[in-house]
Amino acid sequence: MLHAKGTLLSVDVGEREATDVDIEDERRAFIGGRGLTTKLAHDRIPFDADPFGPENAVYLSTGPLQQSTMSFTGRMNATGLSPLTNGLLSTNAGGYMSRNFVDTGICAIEITGASDELLAVHVTDEGVEFEAVPELEGAEVPDVTEYMTENHGLEAENIACIGPAGENLVRFACIMTYESRAFGRGGLGAVLGSKNVKAVTFQGDSPPEIDIPEETQMEVHRHAATADDMMKRQGTTAGTAFINDNFSLPTRYFSEMEFEGVSGIDGDAVESKKYKKAACSQCAFACKLPTRDEASGLETEGPEFETVMSFGSNCGVDDVVDVMMSNELCDNLGLDTISAGDTVAAYLMSEDEFGNADLIHETVEKIAHREGIGDTLAEGVARCHEELGVENWSVKGMEFAAHDGRAINGQGFSYAVANRGGDHMYSTTLRVEYDGEIDPVGLDGKPAVVLDRENRAAIRDSGIICAFGEDDYVTRDVIETLFDADYDDMLAIGARVIELERHFNNKRGMDREDDVLPYELPDFEAALDEYYELRGWNDDGTVPDSQVADYAVADD
Repeated sequence: MLHAKGTLLSVDVGEREATDVDIEDERRAFIGGRGLTTKLAHDRIPFDADPFGPENAVYLSTGPLQQSTMSFTGRMNATGLSPLTNGLLSTNAGGYMSRNFVDTGICAIEITGASDELLAVHVTDEGVEFEAVPELEGAEVPDVTEYMTENHGLEAENIACIGPAGENLVRFACIMTYESRAFGRGGLGAVLGSKNVKAVTFQGDSPPEIDIPEETQMEVHRHAATADDMMKRQGTTAGTAFINDNFSLPTRYFSEMEFEGVSGIDGDAVESKKYKKAACSQCAFACKLPTRDEASGLETEGPEFETVMSFGSNCGVDDVVDVMMSNELCDNLGLDTISAGDTVAAYLMSEDEFGNADLIHETVEKIAHREGIGDTLAEGVARCHEELGVENWSVKGMEFAAHDGRAINGQGFSYAVANRGGDHMYSTTLRVEYDGEIDPVGLDGKPAVVLDRENRAAIRDSGIICAFGEDDYVTRDVIETLFDADYDDMLAIGARVIELERHFNNKRGMDREDDVLPYELPDFEAALDEYYELRGWNDDGTVPDSQVADYAVADD
């Protein structure tokens, strides 16, 4: 089976030490990307670690497809113990860093310890350099790029960094790359901040050799280049009006399910501000959204659909330029736009200020710097909702994505059982419900669907394949050819990834009581029982130690 090549570079920023670790067995068993680093994190991060303690680690990794020339492969994975969910979590980002990363000769980096001064860690194929960067304290993301360009000749595609939000330990702070691409969910930017690491850079010319079928790569590339797909014009916002009209667009902090001002923030509104095409590394699909407002001079990349929801409808904002500004602030400050927007929406509800764009932008700044009310909101909805006097719209501490489980019940169920909580990408059950492949109402048969799509997503994130290429472009047959493996055998690996995440979280005290929603779904408890049974887990939602003993170290 095709798998990533290269070593694990283990970096202790407290000791200023870097060590190459042979991880051939892990690479062969878990492909790369999320699968590989989930295995490493499970085995190497103590189960009782403090998310902000030196014993926690941030892993960055690629999969084997980052050494291809195929569309939908310009992505990287990040894994660590989340300060938002208190569990093991992976997230990924696009852009152009993945090829620079593999050029160093490694397939994963582990960052542990805690520095006594603000650091940049420079990784090349010749070694690691630790640079004290006190002048970058409080710097926004574009300023980090400018510093690295002026002082090291490095560009945005060489850099992963945090903004002020990460330094200030905002629990939903991102790691940013290429300035506008985010390892978005779960607060791993704050974990880097707790280690006093401002940036990690990658540069080299020593990629390991991997044989990937050239003809299959070209077929996918041609399909991506020639397809007439609305997402090429409007990105994920292409479905905004459809979802609002036919399902649900969360509005005014989830108190409503349809937004009357959708025409001001939908795909057409975003496309009207788009001024050029953009893509990720090697990708001919080119679905990115560089946007500009001529009147104000504001430029950003996006907003994508999730940001249109979180800072648009959920905040009661119907002007795309206001959403663009929220998007740009989050990129510069290093904040997850979903969690940030939902948390701001909770604050607006408490103040009866929906639609107040100036207050929204002011509050985003306060969150990143933990100033005034921002210090409270920086903890996230699950930790601040009681003080605000609003409902807790989160699962396992993770704020909800746009795809409302009250309208598409399978997606709602997937939020409940997902190891990282209210994140739509963990299973993407929403796709088969929106498309009408399955009835969106009810949970009959849904546990098996959710399980299958979770396993698929784990393989996608281990490969690593962009979710936009999943199903339609990088099909099951394509995956079998690329990886020289039976697809069902790969799904079994995906199941192991899910189980390792769940087992780690179980050891931190999480179980069935955490698989909950802030709303009711029909026959929910019976569906939970069915899901656990299909997974071979205990009735309380825990993974038997014996079930992971052959591929995980279950050390108490």
